[in-house]
Amino acid sequence: MTILISLYLFALGLACGSFFNVVGLRVPAGQSILRPPSACPHCGHRLRARELIPVLSYALSRGRCRSCAAGVSPLYPAGELAAALLFVWAYLRFGLTVQAWIGLLLASLTVIITVSDIRYMRIPNAVLLAFLPMLLALRLLNPDGRSYIEYFAGAAIGGGVLLAISLLSRGGVGMGDVKLLALFGLVLGWKGVLLALMLGSLAGTIGGLLLVLIRKGKAKEPIPFGPYLSLGALIAYGYGDAIIDGYLNLFK
Repeated sequence: MTILISLYLFALGLACGSFFNVVGLRVPAGQSILRPPSACPHCGHRLRARELIPVLSYALSRGRCRSCAAGVSPLYPAGELAAALLFVWAYLRFGLTVQAWIGLLLASLTVIITVSDIRYMRIPNAVLLAFLPMLLALRLLNPDGRSYIEYFAGAAIGGGVLLAISLLSRGGVGMGDVKLLALFGLVLGWKGVLLALMLGSLAGTIGGLLLVLIRKGKAKEPIPFGPYLSLGALIAYGYGDAIIDGYLNLFK
């Protein structure tokens, strides 16, 4: 049964990931997520059903438009595959529980804002506001043995800390990142959101250094922080308690 559910969630994640790409690419640009139908951004060729199969269509076309042969961004299959893997992870980690539903929502949110932040360096308010009531309702339904105060404190601390960093760095951190971390704090609690911030900062530092090496020392272009915060939040959500307990045990 576990294998069948995992396969189903993998296929569902692929399909949802395709939609998440649309949301992440169109919402920041002020476009409708329903119209017009998907088309090649270079020649305007409207994609047919066989060209919309998640990951497989990209692989079969070798990452190029079938009409004009222009390159297609690898962001598309990456988003689809990431959603599929994260859907399966949420189920395997939490089973058929409310915690798994929260995990699915977090996975969906992180894929969307990662696509948006990489493409536009923006995290749309509309996306955050769409996920806020769903995550809040599920967290109130299942506080996971913690008080509600801890989660509201997580939102305040997560957003407050990053807001302070943004002000001190004079815009080095965008307000979209501030709002995103506040939303993560509402799900993770204050301990979890601080862990997510530390993990995200560490991942961002490593990613930034790698980009500097790839660009041969040129580090003038801004680096999207949303994807790294998302990675930190997912790790904190799935394994935060174990990580924090393991760290504290080092001092006993």
